[in-house]
Amino acid sequence: MTWEIFYLICFAVGLALTVLSLAGGLHHHMHFGLHRVAHTSHAPGAGGRGISPVNGFTLTAFLCWFGGAGYLLERYGAFVTPLILALATLSGLAGGMLIFWFLAKVLLPHDKSLTAEETEMTGVIGRVSGTIRGDGTGEILFSQNGARRSSPARSDNGQPIARDMEVVVMRYERGIAYVRRWDEVSGGESLSTEGS
Repeated sequence: MTWEIFYLICFAVGLALTVLSLAGGLHHHMHFGLHRVAHTSHAPGAGGRGISPVNGFTLTAFLCWFGGAGYLLERYGAFVTPLILALATLSGLAGGMLIFWFLAKVLLPHDKSLTAEETEMTGVIGRVSGTIRGDGTGEILFSQNGARRSSPARSDNGQPIARDMEVVVMRYERGIAYVRRWDEVSGGESLSTEGS
């Protein structure tokens, strides 16, 4: 195997892993190799949370930059092999450090773990967006943590609930909210959920 092929394989593996991590990892809160460590010395502005400099994202960036720089220098440069290896390694480290900086300074400060209280469904007030039949499943819209959300819903007492009715979640099981009309629970008092 020549050095040119070695660098090209490193680049291809790094690129493939980067694409996979972007497609499957980033939208799942960066779980692809992103190791959090509980220390304050590395991330003072992050509330005591930090990330390891060696994680899935920095490793794939290293492979891409190392392989790409090594291939280009080997193919088009007039350098000796040890110098190309050193320059490719420096390039890989620079790529990994750039990704680490982006994760630590841009993404992590905005990352927040939700507590059980913040995601609790019991007691949430919403509005029926898809009619709930007595024995069927409909849908409710509600606001939680500043975001508009929806959930499949069933009637808690078996009574049908019309669209646009205000409801309160009595219990939440297996991804389904069991609701009752707000006027039943509150004694006829109306509550607007548009602003909440």
